[in-house]
Amino acid sequence: MDPKRLVTRLWSQALVAILTLLPHQAWAATGLDGAAMRWPYALPFAGLLLSIALGPLLFAKFWHHHYGKIAAAWSLLALASLVIFAGGMATLAALVHAVLVEYLGFIVLLFSLYVVAGGVLITGDIKATPAINAGILALGTLGASVVGTTGAAMILIRPLIRANRPRRHNTHVVIFFIILVANVGGALSPLGDPPLFVGFLHGVDFFWTTRALWLQTAIVAGLLLAMFVVVDIWRFRSEPPPDGAGPEQPVRIRGLVNLVLIAAIVASLLASAMWKPGIAFDILGTRLELEDIARNLVLLAIAALSVWLTPDEHRQANGFTWEPIREVAKLFAGIFVAIIPVIAMLNAGHHGAFAWLLSAVTAPDGAPREVAYFWFTGLMSALLDNAPTYLLFFELAGGDAQVLMHQLSGTLASISMGAVYMGALTYIGNAPNFMVSSIASENGIEMPSFFGYLLRAGVVLIPLFLLLTLLPVAPILHWH
Repeated sequence: MDPKRLVTRLWSQALVAILTLLPHQAWAATGLDGAAMRWPYALPFAGLLLSIALGPLLFAKFWHHHYGKIAAAWSLLALASLVIFAGGMATLAALVHAVLVEYLGFIVLLFSLYVVAGGVLITGDIKATPAINAGILALGTLGASVVGTTGAAMILIRPLIRANRPRRHNTHVVIFFIILVANVGGALSPLGDPPLFVGFLHGVDFFWTTRALWLQTAIVAGLLLAMFVVVDIWRFRSEPPPDGAGPEQPVRIRGLVNLVLIAAIVASLLASAMWKPGIAFDILGTRLELEDIARNLVLLAIAALSVWLTPDEHRQANGFTWEPIREVAKLFAGIFVAIIPVIAMLNAGHHGAFAWLLSAVTAPDGAPREVAYFWFTGLMSALLDNAPTYLLFFELAGGDAQVLMHQLSGTLASISMGAVYMGALTYIGNAPNFMVSSIASENGIEMPSFFGYLLRAGVVLIPLFLLLTLLPVAPILHWH
């Protein structure tokens, strides 16, 4: 389907869907009693994660054609178990909340950044030397806190792939790109990474993470760049000499209107966080705020503008297709549905199946164990997506932004670093990870499987996380 027609169709359908959310009658959700659930209710979510991990490895062709159906099957199994447990109305209310509050805003933002960034075309001859590759990674790391990890990743991944495609060894370049640009670089502002934006919406000052985490982020990013340079030099020396045929073409940036549109996306996020008209619509117990509806409509309008204002040949030269965002949309829809019982059990606190988790992050005297907050937030972010995980531990730590920014600044730093940095451990830890991997695979880069990536990322990152745990610089993480 023509990209312009597809975006117009999606925008129209979203508009109709949102307009139909203006109900004539308020509904009350019965809710889910997470305290009464036990671990088997988490099995559909675990099954979906295993399918994402093993499907491309064991039955690649079948997975490629049917991943949406597989994700839907696990989601339906999770919903069926909830219907048996809590009844149809409670399950429907939980589903509406997951779709409207969690998934809709997530996928609309991701879709708009994907479309807009896909219209930025960087042309010219970029030599894939270690110095140039490191420069691109450094630029993306710095830009991620300004235009978001998704925006920075979508702008730079395609020129990086084009430059490195002739090299025999190029997988490591994309892996380090995911770690640095799609994750670590977003640690310094709420615009950088979704979990920090969640904190901003809950009262954390806009520049708090900049002040609190700049040194840790600089240390982690600097060490990662140094490791990349060492690995890339080693790989580069084994490459055959490049062909010198033809004059070099200067590097040019086309589709500059999309940079303006990315700024408009950033402005719309800030505006939705600051504009509080106090108008909301109740759908089966879920409050859908007017500012969230307006933000989603604006984001879809910006995506449509990008398609209409960008020449089609720019996207064609970029190798732009809809498959990566389609894959992310389907798989994360399954994740957001299958995770419903898991979140309910986690929210039950000491009374739920995961009571051990709350005990693990809290000392007997009630003081937070900051090292435990860092590691549990991080490891769960790698498997459960980092934005809802951040919010879960933010609430476990008391949920008062003023207290967390001051008296418990180490705890908030632990949660923030864990959610942002460790989201790089898996393809599903942060939304751009999967998308970058999908784009790279589509362009001929041989990306590792779910477990293959986890192993490589873990070897690189776990020693750095151990260093952060012991690092004697503020905010110091206490063991208690």
